[in-house]
Amino acid sequence: MNKSIPNAPLLLSLAGLAPFFWGALTLANTNLMAWGQMWLGTGLVGTQVQINYSAVIMSFMSGVLWGFSTKTTQLKAAICYTLSVLPALAVFFLVSTNPENKIEFLMVGFCLLIVLDLIFSKLDLTPTWWLRLRTVITSLVLLCLSAQFILS
Repeated sequence: MNKSIPNAPLLLSLAGLAPFFWGALTLANTNLMAWGQMWLGTGLVGTQVQINYSAVIMSFMSGVLWGFSTKTTQLKAAICYTLSVLPALAVFFLVSTNPENKIEFLMVGFCLLIVLDLIFSKLDLTPTWWLRLRTVITSLVLLCLSAQFILS
């Protein structure tokens, strides 16, 4: 049973962290924030880029879990398909409403997403290396999302 994370998923997942790190960097550096706002717009810096990109990633992860659900049948399939759409639905309602604490909700969402990863892993629906990858990536995402709290 190989638990080594293949290079392609690892490198692509690490590259996918760039918007999270960019958001944290622009929160940490007012000059970088000003530059980013001027050249990229307010939606691509600070917490706004993190919120926007989190919505994309949570929806993407719903699709990944949906794909894992295809390995099941009957009641197990119905449960897994239902669980797989929860991250996308949750983030849709989050970004469609106006709570002031969106980052906190997203942090909780990513924590719950890793629970779903664990469930799907325990059901033997994921590659053997999946939880290792998801744990590392989720930890880094949470670190980036916590930047506004660390820096204030």
